[in-house]
Amino acid sequence: MDVIFFENNRKKLSSIIDKGEMAVLFSGRAPKKLGDESYLFTPLRNFYYMTGLDRQDMIYIMYNDGNGIGDILLIEPYDEVSAKWTGAAMLPQEVTEISGIGNIGYNSDLYNVLEEIISENNIKRIYFDIEENENAPEGISEMEYNELKSRCAVEMGNIHDPLAELRIIKENCEARRIRIAIEITKDGIYAMMKNARKGMYEYEIEAYFDYELKRQGVRDLAFKSIVASGKNGTVLHYSDNNCPIGENDLVLCDVGAQYEYYSGDITRTFPVSGKFTERQKQIYNIVLEGQKLVIDSVKPGVEFSRLNEILKEYYAVRLKEIGLITSDEEVSRYYYHGVSHSLGLETHDTGRYREGIIRKGMIFTVEPGLYISEEGIGIRIEDNVMVTDTGCIVLSEDIIKSVEDIESFMAGNGND
Repeated sequence: MDVIFFENNRKKLSSIIDKGEMAVLFSGRAPKKLGDESYLFTPLRNFYYMTGLDRQDMIYIMYNDGNGIGDILLIEPYDEVSAKWTGAAMLPQEVTEISGIGNIGYNSDLYNVLEEIISENNIKRIYFDIEENENAPEGISEMEYNELKSRCAVEMGNIHDPLAELRIIKENCEARRIRIAIEITKDGIYAMMKNARKGMYEYEIEAYFDYELKRQGVRDLAFKSIVASGKNGTVLHYSDNNCPIGENDLVLCDVGAQYEYYSGDITRTFPVSGKFTERQKQIYNIVLEGQKLVIDSVKPGVEFSRLNEILKEYYAVRLKEIGLITSDEEVSRYYYHGVSHSLGLETHDTGRYREGIIRKGMIFTVEPGLYISEEGIGIRIEDNVMVTDTGCIVLSEDIIKSVEDIESFMAGNGND
């Protein structure tokens, strides 16, 4: 990502920091797993969005003294012993090259730096990034937060929602990264379809996805993969992936690669035998038609919540036609989630988009599904779209999804 992108993001942040205010963002740290082992570190996304840096225990501080904006980035000091065991900390010049931030200090001086900025610039309020229902900012413990409050002795505020609002509209460079994540996800899906056979366990199919992503250099998944066969496909967040696949089962794969911290999120459903049964085909085509209807409805000015209403209205008509329901209220028996969520640096990207209208530059999923547990049929079809001036483009349009294309693909790979 070009350093200009992060500089522009900081300009956006500076526009919401008033005189006498300060914002403090933490990069986070990997949670401890056991012993001397930790889980994989991933940077907190608001920190990354402002700096482009993905190392632990960094702190970005921006403040407004009334005459202009100042900022400083605190990093880990270089330690020769740590460098030999776990790798070297970034040097100040490396940090500046990536982020464009020239004022660099060390995280061990955090309290002194904050106290100095507060006293010299008459700071009255500090904003932290605190998610809903959390008691402390992302990236530090509640104990550390309480220490900050006692040492700084100024009013504390939460900047999470304003930061989320900044991230809703995607720049072209962000869209490019999501497209790459989708392209890699496509290759992983095709690897699963190509190698799927009846009698395999779900995790065996999942392994083909994992291998393809690793082969292409993906360090982390966008989320835990769902590879659900038969009735398991009716469980929205099923991720055990440990059941054998029956001869006539559908396999629902909700998966995503992550590229430079941007996520793809795609779902495809295919018959392990290579051929849909007539009933599976009937339900599948209803879902596919519903997805097309929703995608065609996406344009600036439409209420985001309206997309789900459009789908439910369509389902009410179609499910009555096939005799699955007799009243509109029964739709919720077979469809029980929203049709879209925002996508970006997080798979369920941040922002209060559900309460607003669709705007140009938004990227989100369109993922209708039908889940008929009593018949062992779970179908979801999910694509990622980007809003344009007059509608949207489907970023994942190259991933096959018609009954005919899926059956042709499966037949070409010897499925029986």
